[in-house]
Amino acid sequence: MQIILVSGRLKTAKTLTIMPRHLALAAFVFFGLVMATSAGFSWLSVHLRLPLVQELVLSLQQRETQQTQDFVRNNLQMMASRLGELQAQVLQLDTLGERLSNLTGLKKEPPRDDAKPLGQGGPLIAAPLSAAELQKEIDRLVSLVDYKADELAVLEARLLEQRVKDRLLPTTLPVKEAVIGSGFGHRADPIAGVRAMHEGIDFNAETGTPVVAAASGVVAAAEYHPEFGNMIDVDHGQGLVSRYAHLAKSLVAPGQLVKRGERIGEVGSTGRSTGSHLHFEVRMLGVAQNPAHFLKQGSEYAQARHR
Repeated sequence: MQIILVSGRLKTAKTLTIMPRHLALAAFVFFGLVMATSAGFSWLSVHLRLPLVQELVLSLQQRETQQTQDFVRNNLQMMASRLGELQAQVLQLDTLGERLSNLTGLKKEPPRDDAKPLGQGGPLIAAPLSAAELQKEIDRLVSLVDYKADELAVLEARLLEQRVKDRLLPTTLPVKEAVIGSGFGHRADPIAGVRAMHEGIDFNAETGTPVVAAASGVVAAAEYHPEFGNMIDVDHGQGLVSRYAHLAKSLVAPGQLVKRGERIGEVGSTGRSTGSHLHFEVRMLGVAQNPAHFLKQGSEYAQARHR
């Protein structure tokens, strides 16, 4: 680059040639002056404590401190809120666990002596938790919630098992408002007059009185038997079977699913019988059991009329 300088007084012209290195040198000098000026200004502000600069620096520091405090405060509020939610969940799980325990009849084990807290006391002087302490407490409650959730799952499974078991046990009276006659055990045979084993319970009622299933199950047999007359066997699973004999009429068919309390037949006097009644048996793996042991687990047996 060339620059021509013309002098009006001397009537002469001069030519200056500017090379790239000259431009680079000028830029370097310019930035050097800027940096030196800035450094000098900073030095003066620190040593001479210029009010304007001090206020600017203080304002920046306060703004940064306020942002940090807001961030920490927001985090602490979120952690405290999460802590409160977990504490509420623990209380709900404790309440629900207590209800399930009462329903299942399973009581929680009492705490061991060495696990009991020692006696303590004194005035209450509240101390806020730090972020680390809040996080530690949150982690502890998360583990506690998981543990109690597992406990509830076990209690729920046991409750379901108990309900299924109760549903399949023959605890409902097969004939309502009947008079309970001959019980389970040895007796004088009503026809032959000799000592014989009676493998069920007789429910005396008029012909046509409804007969209901003592528990839910599947009809294994609905047929005529020479001694039992019209007979129904209901399979409750696990080898447990209830039998209803001397029926006037059968209302179900083999393979049919029946529910507890569902009408399955009518009282009669078919087969080897001296009068209108229901002969009721309970068998486990083919062996006759005393039906009273099962019926007494229901609420109806105690209110039934006995001869």
